[in-house]
Amino acid sequence: MSIPKLVIAGTHSGAGKTTVTMGLLKLLSKRMNVQSFKIGPDYIDPSFHTYITGEKCRNLDSFLLEENTIKYLFNKNSKGKDVSIVEGVMGLFDGAKPDNDLGSTAHVAKILKAPVILVVDAKAMARSSAAIVKGYSEFDSDLQVQGVIFNRVSSEAHYELLKAAVEAYTDIKPFGYVKNDAAITLPSRHLGLIPSVEQEGLNERLDLLASSMERTIDVDGLLELAATPDSTQELHYLEPSITPLGRKIKVAVAFDEAFNFYYWDNLDLLRAYGASIHFFSPLRDQMLPEDVDLLYIGGGFPEVYMKELENNRSMRLSILENLERGLYCIAECGGYMYLTNEIEDLDGNKASMVGFINGKSKMTERLQRFGYANLELADSSLYGIAGRKIKVHEFHRSIVELEEEKDLLFNMNKIRNGRESKWQSGMQKYHTLCGYPHIHWYSNFEFIENLLNVI
Repeated sequence: MSIPKLVIAGTHSGAGKTTVTMGLLKLLSKRMNVQSFKIGPDYIDPSFHTYITGEKCRNLDSFLLEENTIKYLFNKNSKGKDVSIVEGVMGLFDGAKPDNDLGSTAHVAKILKAPVILVVDAKAMARSSAAIVKGYSEFDSDLQVQGVIFNRVSSEAHYELLKAAVEAYTDIKPFGYVKNDAAITLPSRHLGLIPSVEQEGLNERLDLLASSMERTIDVDGLLELAATPDSTQELHYLEPSITPLGRKIKVAVAFDEAFNFYYWDNLDLLRAYGASIHFFSPLRDQMLPEDVDLLYIGGGFPEVYMKELENNRSMRLSILENLERGLYCIAECGGYMYLTNEIEDLDGNKASMVGFINGKSKMTERLQRFGYANLELADSSLYGIAGRKIKVHEFHRSIVELEEEKDLLFNMNKIRNGRESKWQSGMQKYHTLCGYPHIHWYSNFEFIENLLNVI
């Protein structure tokens, strides 16, 4: 299947790739059916993509997923779409390791055989932009850096200087620029952009961004590049073998402003095995959906909504009673925090949570265990027998202080700059498995298959 595609990459985090991607998605969605992807283990940027296009944004991650899986998920989710836009992660070559491209935007772009548009923060810059573009375009000869878009440009005259410099020293085509305008900047907090579900006036801000970019970006030129024969090379892959369970499983998924960190391919995988998905809100609903076989509480920002979660006592009791009766449950990161006795914020304010896990969650000033890691089951659990492994990601600014004796379920390790770090994480209580690691089940089908087979 030939799929027009582009990868939008940045020179570094904060260069403006998310701004460019969102503006481009907004413009293209007016004209055609667009599928978006986000490279790396990100939940917040994809929420904006989904908001803009109306199609669920999908994650592509070459640390968590094998190359064949990336090609499969890209083709599966791009089927029937007019163009696929892939937003990168961090800087173009930044990934899991400093000496190779594993987990980087560059790696995924090469797997997809996709042309790359480099986004450069050009504030207070002119001829130096050519050196940056030249270096990035020549660093990896297997990578197709085909164009550049400049961000935070002060004027048309400023762009003309940047364009002339790049054209004088490189063969890379400038496709335009984004103005340096606070009115099109989206607000952030401790884990990145404030999620789309929380932002008032988002439509107006996105319309303003798209309107501005429509005047300064060569959108038709980008579409032509996305549709060239080199860009639409067919990706060869093996489709994974998924055998439905042959029985119905009802899965309740917590989804609202407090809990919305999910890999959408995980939910599709549940459906492929025969499960039905039923969303509910721990903030607003009074109790869990009836006759649930599995409860799935993903990550999010329970600390931001801890008073509202506390005030919904009916839901907290509904979850507690069901878990104590043996309901199967997977709780990741924010979901894990929600199951503890209470959450304490940085100011010492506290709010009662579900109380199934005897302990409390405390917010911290610094990130904890940030980045990719390898997970091994220390003991047999809902995810399978001891020794089973999977690649995961952690990204949180909290800790859980347990006040009950529990064997920690996950042996974790990561290697950074040649040094290995080891720690233990996670726990299982009754039929509830919880911990901080975020798991993409396409990384190891055995985990989700074992869970579904024991329900």
